[in-house]
Amino acid sequence: MRGNMFVVALGAVALTVCAACSPSVPQTQAPPPQIPKITPPTTPSRIPVMVDRPALPDDCELVVPVEVMNATLGQELPGEPRIIIGIKEPGIGRTGKIDCYYGIPEKKNLPDAKIVIGLSTYTDELTARTRVTESVDAERADGAKVTEVDVGKQKGTLIEGKDEQLLIGSLGKSTFVVRNRNNFIPQAKLLAILPVLAQQSMTPPV
Repeated sequence: MRGNMFVVALGAVALTVCAACSPSVPQTQAPPPQIPKITPPTTPSRIPVMVDRPALPDDCELVVPVEVMNATLGQELPGEPRIIIGIKEPGIGRTGKIDCYYGIPEKKNLPDAKIVIGLSTYTDELTARTRVTESVDAERADGAKVTEVDVGKQKGTLIEGKDEQLLIGSLGKSTFVVRNRNNFIPQAKLLAILPVLAQQSMTPPV
């Protein structure tokens, strides 16, 4: 404390002497301090890269994470996703199948899900494509509207039925299908949402 007082006293004496021996010189106003510009760091968003998924996941978070689902829909779905693991069907060349049910309200069951995403694997690429073609033909014969759409860099088929709309396609030995149950997503938003979910479903987490 004493050291601080001593420095202040010397400073006052120096100012007095200087004022007595030199004429006053007008001081120019110092420029205002520069405010540093802070640029927030930018991280490039990862674009989903679709790949064949011969080893099917056993968790819906590895298909379409809930966070991605809600962000894509623009709303938070109720409940937790439920996964159903299907059985192999050698007769049609299917080697695996899973279905993820999103948006099941409390105390409700699988039929009440808003969105269902299914992945299946087959013995070879031709069998996978054939299964998709057969499904599309059956829906068309049942009166559904069928349209080819882009799914990332791949192609898929949008099928619009009376109570359900689905986007189906294949990549390698895998097939994907995204179902919009009970017209949950309005028709005007189908092309903005279903391809995004389909692309994500075929993109394994890093």
